[in-house]
Amino acid sequence: MKRKIISVFEHSIIRVGDKFNFGKPEEKNSVIFDEKHLQELQKFHGSNELPFYKLVNKGIKLTEFVGVLQVGNLIIEVLPKADKNDENKEFDTWRKTLIGMLRAVGAFNIHAPSSSSLSIKSNFLLDLYFELFVKEVEYLFNMGLIKKYRRTEGNSFALKGNILFGKHLQKNITHQERFYIKQSTYDKEHLLHQILYKTLLLLKVINTNVALSSRIGNLLLNFPEMLEIKVTELTFNKIVLHRKTEEYKNAIEISKLLLLNYHPDLCGGQNNVLALMFDMNLLWEQFIYVTLRKYLSNYEVKKQTSKNFWKPKNGNRTTIRPDIFITYNKENYVVDTKWKNLGGNNPSSSDLQQMYVYHDYFETNKVALVYPGVNNIISGNYYKADGQNRSDKQCSVISINSQSDIYQWQGEISCKIKNWLKND
Repeated sequence: MKRKIISVFEHSIIRVGDKFNFGKPEEKNSVIFDEKHLQELQKFHGSNELPFYKLVNKGIKLTEFVGVLQVGNLIIEVLPKADKNDENKEFDTWRKTLIGMLRAVGAFNIHAPSSSSLSIKSNFLLDLYFELFVKEVEYLFNMGLIKKYRRTEGNSFALKGNILFGKHLQKNITHQERFYIKQSTYDKEHLLHQILYKTLLLLKVINTNVALSSRIGNLLLNFPEMLEIKVTELTFNKIVLHRKTEEYKNAIEISKLLLLNYHPDLCGGQNNVLALMFDMNLLWEQFIYVTLRKYLSNYEVKKQTSKNFWKPKNGNRTTIRPDIFITYNKENYVVDTKWKNLGGNNPSSSDLQQMYVYHDYFETNKVALVYPGVNNIISGNYYKADGQNRSDKQCSVISINSQSDIYQWQGEISCKIKNWLKND
């Protein structure tokens, strides 16, 4: 089944009949978004009420979520784009930016010495996740799959373990050669391997990358065959990793991402949906946070420090919580991140009002709103209650231009924030 790829930016509208090019320009491949694709996305949206897109007339309108939606052999790749006035940045640039941000926040952890060991060089997001999983399972297989004790019960021709007399009499009254027993078995058939096996079976169905097919098939041939279990959120909540099983962490996390976001087509089986989508607001916040933690080593950088804000006489209290809280030389600073392009305009009143409250509640020296966009720092002061005179409460607007070279981008972000912290 040859895959077809649609690459679009966040907040785009896709309608029936829209034509998209994919692959290399010289190959002149194209795909048309048709009624069948729309019907599957409508069904998926209606049954799950997910925030990835909204339904519009004969199409869908994407939201601030980015990533991959796979419907059968159609793959819709949704990429971020903050600098909307820059038409020179192509899909490849923003794909590298997105993947770089996900790597920075730890979404692409791998046991291999570096990600350069990945053989697929397309940098396509879905391919990377699939190969990361395959790579992790290959690593575990080469290290040797661990064994665990598990409780089993059933009929046996040998008396091993404990005989369960009630069930033995019930089931074997006419089969005196058998024993109904309960025993401990030490083998590789346990929950961790059952989850990995189920994920491999899933990849065999939904993978459309020829380069990965043989590796998935080879793992299935050599992986111990397991009972196929039903996997839910509760299944993963049961898992407790320890010293012996810590190596399974990355593979299990990718399994969770794939299995819980896969929605099979129960009718025809031809249009299964896989949704690997990320909220750009949360990704931007986490990216700025890990960048400052990494590069501002002399500063204390905390994430989402909360304080009580309001409480009714009867009911739950409300808290107030900035995105990033920085302490340096016993002085406090607050940074709030917003994934939207100001386009030269002022921040919204609600954003500025929110930052004003942070001044009092967190006894801050300065606060700042961090947006993607053209590199710039604009500082301003709030007015006093008389509305005429400006106070010493300062709020800055920091715009940071995006880059596909993530390490260079992180260095520029940290320098810009550091300069803001030091300047009065």
